[in-house]
Amino acid sequence: MNYTAGQIAEITNAKVIGDKNVMIKNIAFDSRIIYSTKNTAFIAINTGKNSGEKFIESVVDRGINVIISEHQYLQFENINWILVENSIEFLQKLAKYHFENSHLKSIGITGSNGKTILKEWLYQCLWNEFPTVKSPKSFNSQIGLPLSLLQINDSHELGIFEVGISKPNEMHKLEDIFQPQIGLLTHIGTAHLANFGSEEELIDEKIKLFKNSEVIIYNGDNKLVNKKIKDLYLGKKLISYGFKVENQVNFKSNISRDENVVVKYFGEEISFPVHQRDEATLTNALALITVLKELGVENQKIIEKINALKAVEMRLEAIEGQKNNIVINDSFNLDLDSLKTALQFLNEYKKSRKSLVLTDIVGVNSNSKELYEEVSELVNEQNFDSVFLIGSEISNFSDLFKSKTFTFINTQELIDSKHLTEIENQIILLKGARKFEIEKVKDLLELRKHDTVLEINLNALLHNINYHKSLLKPATKMMAMVKANAYGLGSYEISEFLQHHHIDYLGVAFVDEGVELRKKGITVPIVVMNPEQHSYETVIQYNLEPEIYSFRVLELFYEAVQKSGYDKEYPIHIKLETGMHRLGFKEHELNELSQILSKINVRVQSIFSHLSSSDIPTEKEFTVNQLDTFEKNSGYLIEKLGYAPMRHILNSSGITNYTGHQYDMVRIGIGMLGESPNSDIQKQLQSVVSFKTVISQISLVENGESVGYSRRFKADKPTKIATIPVGYADGIPRLIGNEIGNVGINKNLAPIVGSICMDMMMINVDHIPNVKEGDTVTVFNAKPSLKEFAEYCKTITYEVLTSISPRVKRIYVKD
Repeated sequence: MNYTAGQIAEITNAKVIGDKNVMIKNIAFDSRIIYSTKNTAFIAINTGKNSGEKFIESVVDRGINVIISEHQYLQFENINWILVENSIEFLQKLAKYHFENSHLKSIGITGSNGKTILKEWLYQCLWNEFPTVKSPKSFNSQIGLPLSLLQINDSHELGIFEVGISKPNEMHKLEDIFQPQIGLLTHIGTAHLANFGSEEELIDEKIKLFKNSEVIIYNGDNKLVNKKIKDLYLGKKLISYGFKVENQVNFKSNISRDENVVVKYFGEEISFPVHQRDEATLTNALALITVLKELGVENQKIIEKINALKAVEMRLEAIEGQKNNIVINDSFNLDLDSLKTALQFLNEYKKSRKSLVLTDIVGVNSNSKELYEEVSELVNEQNFDSVFLIGSEISNFSDLFKSKTFTFINTQELIDSKHLTEIENQIILLKGARKFEIEKVKDLLELRKHDTVLEINLNALLHNINYHKSLLKPATKMMAMVKANAYGLGSYEISEFLQHHHIDYLGVAFVDEGVELRKKGITVPIVVMNPEQHSYETVIQYNLEPEIYSFRVLELFYEAVQKSGYDKEYPIHIKLETGMHRLGFKEHELNELSQILSKINVRVQSIFSHLSSSDIPTEKEFTVNQLDTFEKNSGYLIEKLGYAPMRHILNSSGITNYTGHQYDMVRIGIGMLGESPNSDIQKQLQSVVSFKTVISQISLVENGESVGYSRRFKADKPTKIATIPVGYADGIPRLIGNEIGNVGINKNLAPIVGSICMDMMMINVDHIPNVKEGDTVTVFNAKPSLKEFAEYCKTITYEVLTSISPRVKRIYVKD
């Protein structure tokens, strides 16, 4: 986009206060991930859950001077305002105008699964056929689609956009602003089905997108989809693809591993090799071929393009580096969109110093000078300490980069220079095209080299938090429990991410945990659930907020407050005993407690208690009694105090099972990691933690030979045994050896055989086809799941996670 403020106001019926001629090329909606302020306007999005207007001050401080908002705030000087009635409707109206005046051929992709994969595959196949624009990442919502459409410029001839909905009555708004000429419907699955009355209702909503499409390409294996499309759009050009022979595009014969795949496109046959032959990949390949044929791509070219497809890696990894560095590894792909995404991710970290490793941008159909001018503008705004450029092309433009800049022909030359080993206390972004093998730099910089890793998906964690928030009132606050190293995931990394996403409170068990977070820059209020007597001075020194659960603790803590010279009301949190009989003030103590609190210089921030059995349906009566006790006792204390602190009692299962008792705040722990005892809730959550390793060696054990210490496994036939580098020192209990527990390889379960060693264990892979050394082994994630693994261990998921050794490398992933 490229409009003046005045033009935007005219298009959307908005009002400009300030300079009507100021040029706007980008609209940012998230104050946390603004990677460039040049020609950028910030739009304050207001929703039922949040108001973007409270972040105006932070974006003005960063240099934004154009604000799109429903209200003007006079305290901000020299700001240009575009005042709108409704921020989301404004964005949609502007995007509609921009799309309708672009005159480009468009593909709209909707469905439950496969949208992003197909969008990226289509882009890989078509960027050098037509100047192409696509949705960044998975921007496909009421806000994401308009922002995607606003990327269209005069040079583009083709646009590929995802369109996603999660609730009824959303698609008509998106179809109003975007009418794709080619509509592509991917697999319809269970995603978002919980928000619809039936699969039929979900399909009806999805296919509204195709109201004005000329061609509809759809997965015809679903009978209901087939019927709905034909009933509603019989007059359009319809092409179905799938495994069933009734589809116009299908597979000619059975698919085996030792021959090419043959696709029948109407009467034609197209044969090509496929390495990955799971149903989802093959179905997506059919959809890809169908779209390419519709766009007039010749068969031989289609085969060449399929052979050249690269894996779609929509992820960034954050890894603990040597010398107190954080390494952000985004060496999976490189174009302008993914560079912008990586720079956004960089802004989530508080480290003031940072460096960048950046390679040539390969496979982009544009003028090199213009491309690297835009790249350098983006990079220069980040104020990197050092920039390391790799590749002959980007090195020619090194003068465009304002930071201290080094150039290298290849990655090995950079490694040999030793510059990277001198960096300390920084965040280092690695951004490179695949051919440069930037992962070698990651290997050099990372602190832990262990092949066994704990992978934490931050997007999934945020999804789970947002799901629980969706059950709450907009004003209800949330405390995230990050005690015990955030359940083994890494307290600082998780807290940093949660702080970035505006969590209201963090909860830790002991003072040392809170101190570590404060020292690393966490500023969110932190409650210490069990402040020990010797730590009270430290609580005050690091601005932590203690749980007070007895008169003894209150007296000793207040003595520390007086001794410290703290001259304001110190924030504390009062714990009430409601039936768990662990910690807390009892009912008969409340009158005395209120009298003491009224005389001392403290402020009760919250009154809370803890449910012991909110996850157990058979204990509902006991839980209700706890809730009644809390209501009565907290109400009594509030009356005596003369002011109203926050109240909170619900934990993760409490949020889902006793939502009506949310009070002012709730506390989330295992729920944000994607675990719930309620099977219906579990379907809505995403797995956050994946514990993985690799196969070190595969051996053939002959009949009668034994495996491991004490010879506890003896083969009764020739058997393939794999050794993997993970053992009880990594957190795998010995009790799940001897075929009690399993691990996952290539979607198969492999039993653990023999005794588990300190650093290794052995598994039976005799029944797993094509298994080889170096293959990934899943200790837990999907198969087996974390819950299943805990069942092997005869324990709960909490204990499994907190038992994982610090020597296991933690990798933080954003998809």
